[in-house]
Amino acid sequence: MNSLRSIALAAGGIVILALAAAFTLSLTLVLGAVLTVVLGIRMLALRMKAARVPVRTRRGEQQMRVWNDGRGTIIDL
Repeated sequence: MNSLRSIALAAGGIVILALAAAFTLSLTLVLGAVLTVVLGIRMLALRMKAARVPVRTRRGEQQMRVWNDGRGTIIDL
């Protein structure tokens, strides 16, 4: 009877350990999926180009054009 009880307790412990491992794995997968989505959204947001903003000079001065070609700001006097 003692050995039967020991086997039942050991089986119960193994089941509890397996459930804890499955729960931990599922949380890891969910966290990885969330981080992947956040990283993808951030990559796409950084690739979007900003709208051009016209730059005007004061009256009497030469017209100046300023734009950004993606590699740096260009100022054309």
